[in-house]
Amino acid sequence: MPTHPTDPPSPLTTDHSPLTIHHSLLTAHDLVLGIDGGGSGTVALLAPATANPGESSIEIIGRGVGGPSNHQAVGRERAIQSLDEAIHQAFAQAGVARRPVRAACIGLAGADRPDDRAMLAEWSEQCNLAGSVRVENDGSLVLAAGTPDGWGLAVISGTGSFAVARTPDGRTRRCGGWGYLFGDEGSAYATAVAGLQAVARAADGRGAPTSLTPAFLNRLGIDQIELLVPSIYHGMDRTAIAGLADVVTNASAAGDIVAHRIVQHAAAELAMMVAAAARLFRGENVRQTPLALAGGLLLNCPELSDDLVLNLFTHGLTPDPVEQVPEPAIGAVRLARALSA
Repeated sequence: MPTHPTDPPSPLTTDHSPLTIHHSLLTAHDLVLGIDGGGSGTVALLAPATANPGESSIEIIGRGVGGPSNHQAVGRERAIQSLDEAIHQAFAQAGVARRPVRAACIGLAGADRPDDRAMLAEWSEQCNLAGSVRVENDGSLVLAAGTPDGWGLAVISGTGSFAVARTPDGRTRRCGGWGYLFGDEGSAYATAVAGLQAVARAADGRGAPTSLTPAFLNRLGIDQIELLVPSIYHGMDRTAIAGLADVVTNASAAGDIVAHRIVQHAAAELAMMVAAAARLFRGENVRQTPLALAGGLLLNCPELSDDLVLNLFTHGLTPDPVEQVPEPAIGAVRLARALSA
């Protein structure tokens, strides 16, 4: 049920358990694959190609997970390995031998570039993945999963961050997604780094004391502030650092002022991304715009998602309904079903 824009959004209902289906009756033309891949992991969902009568939510017969599949971050070989792993697990959970399906939608972080699409098309053809294959960026998946009719606004804040807008007639605009070196504002990585910077400033006397200091030391299993340098620089990659973001969000929820300001800043940055993407709707007769929220940081920090929505009102936007998307791969299944129709 749609939420009021000022209320915390409610997660979509998705049944991850296998259906009670006589799998021996399923053929290649009975199935579709929806794949969501990014910098932190990959999810593949196997579903019937057509909806059951009266189906209110997509029923999944197999779900598989794999490692990171953003080839810009981990390389082509590891990305393909992660995709294969997730697909294999989805078929295994369904109790169905792996074979080509009727249609597949592959949604990957940053898959807007021609060379990315060509790489995925070549791989899907080589492994005989499906009769028809659609390659989308991860924002398209979130829109398909979290808006009533597949158009509106979506913002993703996980390891990285970006926003995307789609009009009812299919035009799109994207903002953010520039990567951790000069982008990804409001992401888990940026939030964790801001927290670590606050700890460093506090240690030097350049910033206010903060409970982030003992919280980070405890999380990392160290007892001296000087050990932060080897712990972070020599022991953690970008994804692992992003995994520290909850140290900041937890401290903010517990009342730490420094952490709270970091979360507020993240919300403001994400709102600016959404507002920039929403310029696509200028001249459109759209008073209220559906908004879909995705990514581990947004979904696990109510303070951040609430502040983001409130910030959007200051940008002149009226997000309604607001929905959380805990499983963007559901959007890939919907797009694969549309391709197979």
